[in-house]
This record gives sequence, C-alpha cells and structure tokens, in this order.
Amino acid sequence: MSITAAFVLFAICWFMTFFVVLPLKPKSQADDGVVVPGTPVGAPAGFVVKRKAWITTIIAAIIWALLSAIILSGTITVRDFDFMGRLPPRSTDL
Repeated sequence: MSITAAFVLFAICWFMTFFVVLPLKPKSQADDGVVVPGTPVGAPAGFVVKRKAWITTIIAAIIWALLSAIILSGTITVRDFDFMGRLPPRSTDL
C-alpha cells in the first residue's frame, strides 16, 4: 500500500466515523433551558465539535490500523470481489 493509498484510506475512515459520532449525545438549547434569541430551540447548546473530532480521530485510527493490516496481509484482495470474473488470471495460475 502506498502512502497516498494509506492517507486516502484514513481520510475515508475518519469522515465515515465522524458522521457516525457527530449525532451522538446531542444537547439542544431547549435541554439547557436557555434559548438564544434568534436561534431555533433545537440548535446545539455548546460547541462540541472539537471533542467529537478527537474521539473520531482515535476511533478512525483503530479502524484504519485494522483495515491496513487486512489489506497488507493479503487476507482480502481485489480478486475476492471479482464476481463476474473480469480480472485476468494471476501469473501464478498460468
């Protein structure tokens, strides 16, 4: 796996994890009981994106390490997803 592929894999893992972590434990202004004038009642009460980004980074790093280990070990390859048989035969299969 090249450095670029590793970076792209981490970016994909990070953003997918971020979109899962982002809606967890939302706290709205109505929950706090203090609604800022001009904002909807369901608006977030605090800015917690930084904390969620750190949580996302830790979880994404673990997922990335697992996926990288699977890819580098050769346990799962592109040929495992070739359901229509369009890839040419391996040079060892000839």
